[in-house]
Amino acid sequence: MLDRVRFALRALRHRDLQLFLFGQSISLTGTWMQQVAMSWLVYRMTGSALMLGVIAFCSQFPTFLVAGVAGALADRWSRYRMVVVAQTALMIEAVLLAVLVLTGRVQVWHLIVISVYSGIASGFDVPARQALLVKLVKGSDDLANAIALNSSIFNGARLVGPAVAGLLIGMVGEGPVFALNALSYLAVLWALWALDARDEGRGARSGGAAAVLRTMGEGYRYAFGFPPIRALLVLLALISVMGLPYAVLLPAFASDVLHGGATTLGLLSAAAGFGALAGALSLASRSTVWGLGIVIVRCTALFGASLIAFALSRNLWLSMFALMCAGFGIMVTTAAMNTVIQTLVEENMRGRVMALYTMAFIGLSPVGGLMGGALADRVGAPVTGAIGGVCCIGLALWFWRQLPPLREMVRPIYQRMGIIPEVAVGLQAVSEVPPHE
Repeated sequence: MLDRVRFALRALRHRDLQLFLFGQSISLTGTWMQQVAMSWLVYRMTGSALMLGVIAFCSQFPTFLVAGVAGALADRWSRYRMVVVAQTALMIEAVLLAVLVLTGRVQVWHLIVISVYSGIASGFDVPARQALLVKLVKGSDDLANAIALNSSIFNGARLVGPAVAGLLIGMVGEGPVFALNALSYLAVLWALWALDARDEGRGARSGGAAAVLRTMGEGYRYAFGFPPIRALLVLLALISVMGLPYAVLLPAFASDVLHGGATTLGLLSAAAGFGALAGALSLASRSTVWGLGIVIVRCTALFGASLIAFALSRNLWLSMFALMCAGFGIMVTTAAMNTVIQTLVEENMRGRVMALYTMAFIGLSPVGGLMGGALADRVGAPVTGAIGGVCCIGLALWFWRQLPPLREMVRPIYQRMGIIPEVAVGLQAVSEVPPHE
Protein backbone atom coordinates (compact mmCIF):
# COMPACT_ATOMS: atom_id res chain seq x y z
CA MET A 1 0.00 0.00 0.00
CA LEU A 2 2.81 2.39 0.94
CA ASP A 3 4.57 1.60 -2.33
CA ARG A 4 1.41 2.43 -4.29
CA VAL A 5 1.16 5.79 -2.52
CA ARG A 6 4.80 6.57 -3.24
CA PHE A 7 4.32 5.64 -6.88
CA ALA A 8 1.25 7.89 -7.15
CA LEU A 9 3.29 10.77 -5.68
CA ARG A 10 6.50 10.09 -7.62
CA ALA A 11 6.60 13.47 -9.38
CA LEU A 12 6.92 15.17 -5.98
CA ARG A 13 10.60 14.24 -5.94
CA HIS A 14 11.06 17.43 -7.96
CA ARG A 15 11.55 20.36 -5.54
CA ASP A 16 10.00 22.98 -7.81
CA LEU A 17 6.85 20.91 -8.27
CA GLN A 18 6.54 20.55 -4.50
CA LEU A 19 6.72 24.32 -4.03
CA PHE A 20 4.33 25.00 -6.89
CA LEU A 21 1.70 22.54 -5.67
CA PHE A 22 1.97 23.83 -2.09
CA GLY A 23 1.23 27.39 -3.16
CA GLN A 24 -1.50 26.24 -5.53
CA SER A 25 -3.22 24.17 -2.84
CA ILE A 26 -3.70 27.21 -0.60
CA SER A 27 -4.53 29.68 -3.36
CA LEU A 28 -7.00 27.38 -5.11
CA THR A 29 -8.79 26.67 -1.84
CA GLY A 30 -9.35 30.41 -1.54
CA THR A 31 -10.45 30.59 -5.17
CA TRP A 32 -13.10 27.91 -4.68
CA MET A 33 -14.27 29.64 -1.52
CA GLN A 34 -14.68 32.85 -3.49
CA GLN A 35 -16.51 31.12 -6.32
CA VAL A 36 -19.14 29.70 -3.96
CA ALA A 37 -19.45 33.01 -2.10
CA MET A 38 -19.80 34.92 -5.37
CA SER A 39 -22.53 32.59 -6.66
CA TRP A 40 -24.44 32.82 -3.41
CA LEU A 41 -24.08 36.60 -3.24
CA VAL A 42 -25.38 37.01 -6.78
CA TYR A 43 -28.34 34.70 -6.23
CA ARG A 44 -29.14 36.31 -2.87
CA MET A 45 -29.09 39.79 -4.43
CA THR A 46 -31.01 38.95 -7.62
CA GLY A 47 -32.78 35.59 -7.22
CA SER A 48 -32.12 35.04 -10.94
CA ALA A 49 -30.63 31.94 -12.58
CA LEU A 50 -30.01 34.08 -15.65
CA MET A 51 -27.85 36.47 -13.60
CA LEU A 52 -25.79 33.50 -12.41
CA GLY A 53 -25.14 32.76 -16.07
CA VAL A 54 -24.28 36.39 -16.78
CA ILE A 55 -21.71 36.51 -13.98
CA ALA A 56 -20.19 33.21 -15.08
CA PHE A 57 -20.04 34.50 -18.65
CA CYS A 58 -18.34 37.73 -17.58
CA SER A 59 -15.78 35.90 -15.43
CA GLN A 60 -14.78 33.32 -18.02
CA PHE A 61 -15.53 34.46 -21.56
CA PRO A 62 -12.77 37.13 -21.44
CA THR A 63 -10.45 34.15 -20.93
CA PHE A 64 -11.53 32.90 -24.34
CA LEU A 65 -10.80 36.28 -25.90
CA VAL A 66 -7.30 36.77 -24.49
CA ALA A 67 -6.03 33.18 -24.14
CA GLY A 68 -4.88 33.02 -27.76
CA VAL A 69 -2.70 36.09 -27.31
CA ALA A 70 -1.50 34.78 -23.95
CA GLY A 71 -0.48 31.47 -25.51
CA ALA A 72 1.51 33.22 -28.23
CA LEU A 73 3.24 35.38 -25.62
CA ALA A 74 3.97 32.32 -23.48
CA ASP A 75 5.96 30.89 -26.40
CA ARG A 76 7.87 34.17 -26.82
CA TRP A 77 8.23 35.58 -23.30
CA SER A 78 8.93 34.20 -19.84
CA ARG A 79 6.07 31.96 -18.72
CA TYR A 80 7.25 32.38 -15.13
CA ARG A 81 6.94 36.16 -15.21
CA MET A 82 3.54 35.95 -16.90
CA VAL A 83 2.25 33.73 -14.08
CA VAL A 84 3.61 36.06 -11.39
CA VAL A 85 1.99 39.13 -12.95
CA ALA A 86 -1.33 37.34 -13.51
CA GLN A 87 -1.45 35.97 -9.94
CA THR A 88 -0.72 39.45 -8.58
CA ALA A 89 -3.56 40.87 -10.68
CA LEU A 90 -5.94 38.20 -9.34
CA MET A 91 -4.94 39.06 -5.77
CA ILE A 92 -5.80 42.71 -6.42
CA GLU A 93 -9.20 41.62 -7.74
CA ALA A 94 -9.88 39.61 -4.59
CA VAL A 95 -8.92 42.58 -2.38
CA LEU A 96 -11.28 44.92 -4.27
CA LEU A 97 -14.14 42.45 -3.99
CA ALA A 98 -13.58 41.97 -0.26
CA VAL A 99 -13.53 45.73 0.37
CA LEU A 100 -16.75 46.31 -1.57
CA VAL A 101 -18.63 43.56 0.24
CA LEU A 102 -17.28 44.28 3.73
CA THR A 103 -18.15 47.98 3.42
CA GLY A 104 -21.66 47.18 2.18
CA ARG A 105 -21.19 49.08 -1.08
CA VAL A 106 -21.31 46.15 -3.47
CA GLN A 107 -23.77 46.27 -6.37
CA VAL A 108 -24.42 43.85 -9.19
CA TRP A 109 -22.56 46.01 -11.72
CA HIS A 110 -19.49 45.88 -9.46
CA LEU A 111 -19.60 42.10 -9.63
CA ILE A 112 -19.87 42.20 -13.42
CA VAL A 113 -16.87 44.52 -13.82
CA ILE A 114 -14.76 42.54 -11.34
CA SER A 115 -15.71 39.31 -13.09
CA VAL A 116 -14.54 40.66 -16.46
CA TYR A 117 -11.25 41.79 -14.87
CA SER A 118 -10.78 38.36 -13.30
CA GLY A 119 -11.48 36.63 -16.62
CA ILE A 120 -8.83 38.68 -18.41
CA ALA A 121 -6.22 37.95 -15.73
CA SER A 122 -7.06 34.24 -15.80
CA GLY A 123 -6.77 34.23 -19.58
CA PHE A 124 -3.11 35.16 -19.24
CA ASP A 125 -2.49 33.01 -16.17
CA VAL A 126 -3.81 29.59 -17.19
CA PRO A 127 -1.97 28.99 -20.49
CA ALA A 128 1.33 30.23 -19.05
CA ARG A 129 0.87 28.21 -15.85
CA GLN A 130 -0.01 25.01 -17.73
CA ALA A 131 3.01 25.46 -20.01
CA LEU A 132 5.27 26.28 -17.04
CA LEU A 133 4.30 23.02 -15.33
CA VAL A 134 6.49 21.08 -17.76
CA LYS A 135 9.55 22.99 -16.54
CA LEU A 136 8.93 21.91 -12.95
CA VAL A 137 9.75 18.26 -13.68
CA LYS A 138 13.05 17.23 -15.22
CA GLY A 139 12.42 14.98 -18.19
CA SER A 140 9.16 13.62 -19.54
CA ASP A 141 8.87 10.48 -17.39
CA ASP A 142 7.01 12.26 -14.59
CA LEU A 143 4.99 14.67 -16.74
CA ALA A 144 1.77 12.65 -16.77
CA ASN A 145 2.01 12.12 -13.01
CA ALA A 146 2.70 15.83 -12.45
CA ILE A 147 -0.41 16.76 -14.46
CA ALA A 148 -2.48 14.30 -12.44
CA LEU A 149 -1.11 15.65 -9.14
CA ASN A 150 -1.78 19.21 -10.26
CA SER A 151 -5.36 18.17 -10.98
CA SER A 152 -5.51 16.47 -7.57
CA ILE A 153 -4.52 19.72 -5.88
CA PHE A 154 -7.11 21.62 -7.89
CA ASN A 155 -9.86 19.21 -6.90
CA GLY A 156 -8.70 18.81 -3.33
CA ALA A 157 -9.17 22.55 -3.06
CA ARG A 158 -12.54 22.13 -4.76
CA LEU A 159 -13.47 19.69 -1.99
CA VAL A 160 -12.32 21.83 0.94
CA GLY A 161 -13.05 25.35 -0.35
CA PRO A 162 -16.80 25.11 -0.98
CA ALA A 163 -17.45 23.29 2.30
CA VAL A 164 -15.56 25.94 4.28
CA ALA A 165 -17.22 28.74 2.32
CA GLY A 166 -20.69 27.33 2.96
CA LEU A 167 -20.04 27.32 6.71
CA LEU A 168 -18.45 30.78 6.77
CA ILE A 169 -21.19 32.39 4.67
CA GLY A 170 -23.80 31.10 7.12
CA MET A 171 -21.83 32.45 10.10
CA VAL A 172 -20.18 35.71 8.95
CA GLY A 173 -21.40 36.41 5.41
CA GLU A 174 -19.61 36.58 2.08
CA GLY A 175 -17.16 39.42 2.83
CA PRO A 176 -14.71 37.50 5.06
CA VAL A 177 -14.62 34.69 2.49
CA PHE A 178 -13.43 37.13 -0.17
CA ALA A 179 -10.82 38.51 2.25
CA LEU A 180 -9.44 35.02 2.95
CA ASN A 181 -9.12 34.42 -0.78
CA ALA A 182 -7.08 37.59 -1.13
CA LEU A 183 -4.71 36.39 1.60
CA SER A 184 -4.36 32.97 -0.04
CA TYR A 185 -2.54 34.49 -3.02
CA LEU A 186 0.42 35.26 -0.78
CA ALA A 187 1.15 31.53 -0.62
CA VAL A 188 1.33 31.03 -4.37
CA LEU A 189 3.39 34.20 -4.89
CA TRP A 190 5.87 33.01 -2.26
CA ALA A 191 6.08 29.58 -3.94
CA LEU A 192 6.70 31.18 -7.33
CA TRP A 193 9.43 33.38 -5.85
CA ALA A 194 11.18 30.29 -4.44
CA LEU A 195 11.21 28.32 -7.72
CA ASP A 196 14.51 27.52 -9.46
CA ALA A 197 12.81 27.05 -12.87
CA ARG A 198 12.55 30.64 -14.03
CA ASP A 199 12.47 30.59 -17.82
CA GLU A 200 13.60 33.77 -19.54
CA GLY A 201 11.63 33.53 -22.77
CA ARG A 202 11.97 31.41 -25.86
CA GLY A 203 11.74 33.62 -28.90
CA ALA A 204 12.34 37.03 -30.32
CA ARG A 205 10.48 39.75 -28.48
CA SER A 206 10.42 42.15 -31.36
CA GLY A 207 7.88 42.40 -34.15
CA GLY A 208 4.98 43.87 -32.23
CA ALA A 209 1.35 42.90 -32.74
CA ALA A 210 1.91 41.50 -36.22
CA ALA A 211 4.47 39.01 -34.90
CA VAL A 212 2.15 37.95 -32.08
CA LEU A 213 -0.72 37.42 -34.53
CA ARG A 214 1.55 35.42 -36.81
CA THR A 215 2.62 33.31 -33.84
CA MET A 216 -1.04 32.71 -32.92
CA GLY A 217 -1.83 31.66 -36.47
CA GLU A 218 1.00 29.14 -36.44
CA GLY A 219 -0.42 27.64 -33.25
CA TYR A 220 -3.93 27.35 -34.68
CA ARG A 221 -2.68 25.70 -37.86
CA TYR A 222 -0.52 23.31 -35.85
CA ALA A 223 -3.29 22.22 -33.46
CA PHE A 224 -6.20 22.04 -35.88
CA GLY A 225 -4.08 20.57 -38.65
CA PHE A 226 -3.34 17.50 -36.53
CA PRO A 227 -6.57 15.44 -36.16
CA PRO A 228 -5.81 13.85 -32.74
CA ILE A 229 -5.28 17.22 -31.03
CA ARG A 230 -8.15 18.73 -32.99
CA ALA A 231 -10.54 15.95 -31.93
CA LEU A 232 -9.62 16.34 -28.26
CA LEU A 233 -10.04 20.13 -28.36
CA VAL A 234 -13.41 19.86 -30.13
CA LEU A 235 -14.66 17.28 -27.61
CA LEU A 236 -13.50 19.44 -24.71
CA ALA A 237 -15.14 22.56 -26.15
CA LEU A 238 -18.49 20.81 -26.65
CA ILE A 239 -18.43 19.32 -23.15
CA SER A 240 -17.69 22.78 -21.76
CA VAL A 241 -20.67 24.30 -23.55
CA MET A 242 -23.16 21.48 -22.98
CA GLY A 243 -22.14 19.86 -19.70
CA LEU A 244 -20.29 22.28 -17.45
CA PRO A 245 -23.18 24.79 -17.09
CA TYR A 246 -24.56 22.55 -14.32
CA ALA A 247 -22.02 24.20 -11.98
CA VAL A 248 -23.46 27.65 -12.72
CA LEU A 249 -26.92 26.44 -11.72
CA LEU A 250 -25.90 24.90 -8.39
CA PRO A 251 -27.30 27.81 -6.33
CA ALA A 252 -30.67 27.33 -8.05
CA PHE A 253 -30.57 23.59 -7.34
CA ALA A 254 -29.59 24.22 -3.71
CA SER A 255 -32.29 26.83 -3.11
CA ASP A 256 -35.22 25.96 -5.37
CA VAL A 257 -34.90 22.20 -5.93
CA LEU A 258 -33.44 20.99 -2.63
CA HIS A 259 -34.85 23.88 -0.54
CA GLY A 260 -31.58 24.56 1.25
CA GLY A 261 -29.22 27.48 1.82
CA ALA A 262 -25.54 28.33 1.54
CA THR A 263 -24.55 25.19 3.47
CA THR A 264 -26.40 23.03 0.94
CA LEU A 265 -24.59 24.79 -1.88
CA GLY A 266 -21.28 24.16 -0.15
CA LEU A 267 -22.09 20.46 0.28
CA LEU A 268 -23.04 20.07 -3.37
CA SER A 269 -19.86 21.77 -4.53
CA ALA A 270 -17.76 19.74 -2.11
CA ALA A 271 -19.36 16.48 -3.32
CA ALA A 272 -18.37 17.27 -6.89
CA GLY A 273 -14.90 18.16 -5.64
CA PHE A 274 -14.59 14.88 -3.74
CA GLY A 275 -15.43 12.89 -6.86
CA ALA A 276 -13.00 14.96 -8.92
CA LEU A 277 -10.24 14.42 -6.36
CA ALA A 278 -10.84 10.67 -6.51
CA GLY A 279 -10.61 10.85 -10.29
CA ALA A 280 -7.35 12.79 -10.19
CA LEU A 281 -5.80 10.34 -7.74
CA SER A 282 -6.87 7.41 -9.91
CA LEU A 283 -5.00 8.99 -12.84
CA ALA A 284 -1.95 9.67 -10.67
CA SER A 285 -1.78 5.98 -9.71
CA ARG A 286 -1.62 4.82 -13.34
CA SER A 287 1.77 3.56 -14.48
CA THR A 288 1.11 4.59 -18.08
CA VAL A 289 -1.34 6.59 -20.13
CA TRP A 290 -1.99 3.49 -22.23
CA GLY A 291 -5.76 3.15 -22.57
CA LEU A 292 -6.66 6.78 -21.90
CA GLY A 293 -8.82 7.06 -25.01
CA ILE A 294 -11.39 4.55 -23.88
CA VAL A 295 -11.17 6.09 -20.40
CA ILE A 296 -12.13 9.46 -21.92
CA VAL A 297 -15.13 7.85 -23.62
CA ARG A 298 -16.34 6.07 -20.49
CA CYS A 299 -15.86 9.03 -18.18
CA THR A 300 -17.59 11.44 -20.58
CA ALA A 301 -20.55 9.06 -20.62
CA LEU A 302 -20.39 8.75 -16.81
CA PHE A 303 -20.43 12.55 -16.52
CA GLY A 304 -23.52 12.78 -18.73
CA ALA A 305 -25.40 10.02 -16.91
CA SER A 306 -24.57 11.59 -13.54
CA LEU A 307 -25.92 14.96 -14.68
CA ILE A 308 -29.20 13.29 -15.61
CA ALA A 309 -29.38 11.59 -12.19
CA PHE A 310 -28.62 14.89 -10.44
CA ALA A 311 -31.32 16.67 -12.43
CA LEU A 312 -33.91 14.05 -11.43
CA SER A 313 -32.95 13.93 -7.74
CA ARG A 314 -34.91 15.71 -5.03
CA ASN A 315 -32.89 14.26 -2.15
CA LEU A 316 -29.72 15.95 -0.89
CA TRP A 317 -27.73 12.75 -0.34
CA LEU A 318 -28.68 11.33 -3.73
CA SER A 319 -27.80 14.65 -5.35
CA MET A 320 -24.41 14.65 -3.61
CA PHE A 321 -23.72 11.11 -4.81
CA ALA A 322 -24.65 12.04 -8.37
CA LEU A 323 -22.32 15.04 -8.23
CA MET A 324 -19.52 12.88 -6.86
CA CYS A 325 -19.86 10.67 -9.94
CA ALA A 326 -20.10 13.73 -12.19
CA GLY A 327 -16.98 15.22 -10.60
CA PHE A 328 -15.09 11.95 -11.10
CA GLY A 329 -16.17 11.76 -14.74
CA ILE A 330 -15.34 15.32 -15.76
CA MET A 331 -12.05 15.31 -13.85
CA VAL A 332 -10.74 12.13 -15.47
CA THR A 333 -11.96 13.27 -18.89
CA THR A 334 -10.31 16.69 -18.84
CA ALA A 335 -7.09 15.60 -17.11
CA ALA A 336 -6.69 12.69 -19.53
CA MET A 337 -7.13 15.08 -22.45
CA ASN A 338 -4.53 17.41 -20.92
CA THR A 339 -2.10 14.52 -20.50
CA VAL A 340 -2.46 13.26 -24.07
CA ILE A 341 -2.15 16.77 -25.53
CA GLN A 342 0.88 17.61 -23.38
CA THR A 343 2.65 14.43 -24.48
CA LEU A 344 1.84 15.08 -28.15
CA VAL A 345 2.64 18.76 -28.49
CA GLU A 346 6.04 20.11 -29.53
CA GLU A 347 7.75 22.29 -26.91
CA ASN A 348 7.86 25.41 -29.09
CA MET A 349 4.08 25.13 -29.57
CA ARG A 350 3.17 24.25 -26.00
CA GLY A 351 2.03 27.70 -24.87
CA ARG A 352 -0.21 28.18 -27.91
CA VAL A 353 -1.76 24.72 -27.73
CA MET A 354 -2.40 25.07 -24.00
CA ALA A 355 -4.03 28.40 -24.79
CA LEU A 356 -6.42 26.55 -27.09
CA TYR A 357 -7.02 24.02 -24.31
CA THR A 358 -7.81 26.91 -21.96
CA MET A 359 -10.14 28.49 -24.51
CA ALA A 360 -12.00 25.21 -24.98
CA PHE A 361 -12.20 24.31 -21.29
CA ILE A 362 -12.56 27.63 -19.48
CA GLY A 363 -13.26 30.17 -22.20
CA LEU A 364 -16.29 28.43 -23.74
CA SER A 365 -17.94 27.17 -20.56
CA PRO A 366 -19.47 30.62 -19.83
CA VAL A 367 -21.20 30.49 -23.21
CA GLY A 368 -22.86 27.33 -21.99
CA GLY A 369 -23.46 28.95 -18.60
CA LEU A 370 -25.22 31.89 -20.17
CA MET A 371 -27.30 29.60 -22.39
CA GLY A 372 -28.02 27.32 -19.44
CA GLY A 373 -29.05 30.22 -17.21
CA ALA A 374 -31.44 31.55 -19.87
CA LEU A 375 -32.89 28.09 -20.47
CA ALA A 376 -33.23 27.43 -16.74
CA ASP A 377 -35.24 30.63 -16.35
CA ARG A 378 -37.71 29.20 -18.89
CA VAL A 379 -37.86 25.48 -18.18
CA GLY A 380 -36.11 25.17 -14.80
CA ALA A 381 -32.68 24.03 -13.67
CA PRO A 382 -33.50 20.27 -13.59
CA VAL A 383 -34.59 20.11 -17.24
CA THR A 384 -31.57 22.18 -18.28
CA GLY A 385 -29.19 19.87 -16.40
CA ALA A 386 -30.78 16.75 -17.91
CA ILE A 387 -30.42 18.14 -21.44
CA GLY A 388 -26.72 18.73 -20.81
CA GLY A 389 -26.32 15.15 -19.59
CA VAL A 390 -27.95 13.69 -22.70
CA CYS A 391 -25.66 15.81 -24.90
CA CYS A 392 -22.54 14.56 -23.09
CA ILE A 393 -23.55 10.93 -23.61
CA GLY A 394 -23.93 11.72 -27.31
CA LEU A 395 -20.45 13.29 -27.36
CA ALA A 396 -18.97 10.17 -25.76
CA LEU A 397 -20.41 8.06 -28.56
CA TRP A 398 -19.07 10.48 -31.19
CA PHE A 399 -15.53 10.39 -29.80
CA TRP A 400 -15.63 6.59 -29.51
CA ARG A 401 -16.19 6.41 -33.26
CA GLN A 402 -13.15 8.63 -33.89
CA LEU A 403 -10.64 6.52 -31.96
CA PRO A 404 -9.41 3.95 -34.54
CA PRO A 405 -8.11 6.44 -37.15
CA LEU A 406 -6.68 8.72 -34.47
CA ARG A 407 -4.74 5.80 -33.00
CA GLU A 408 -3.09 5.07 -36.32
CA MET A 409 -1.98 8.71 -36.71
CA VAL A 410 -0.36 8.95 -33.31
CA ARG A 411 1.30 5.56 -32.99
CA PRO A 412 4.31 6.32 -35.26
CA ILE A 413 4.87 9.68 -33.56
CA TYR A 414 5.31 8.08 -30.16
CA GLN A 415 7.48 5.38 -31.65
CA ARG A 416 9.82 8.04 -33.06
CA MET A 417 9.84 9.86 -29.72
CA GLY A 418 10.83 6.67 -27.94
CA ILE A 419 8.18 6.94 -25.25
CA ILE A 420 6.27 3.77 -26.03
CA PRO A 421 5.09 2.27 -23.74
CA GLU A 422 6.53 4.27 -20.79
CA VAL A 423 4.55 7.47 -21.27
CA ALA A 424 1.96 6.74 -23.90
CA VAL A 425 0.96 4.83 -26.93
CA GLY A 426 -0.68 8.06 -27.88
CA LEU A 427 -4.20 7.79 -28.95
CA GLN A 428 -3.56 4.12 -29.15
CA ALA A 429 -3.64 5.10 -25.51
CA VAL A 430 -6.62 6.69 -26.64
CA SER A 431 -8.36 3.73 -28.11
CA GLU A 432 -7.04 0.42 -26.94
CA VAL A 433 -7.16 -1.31 -23.60
CA PRO A 434 -4.59 -4.04 -23.02
CA PRO A 435 -6.13 -7.52 -22.73
CA HIS A 436 -5.30 -7.79 -19.04
CA GLU A 437 -7.21 -4.59 -18.12
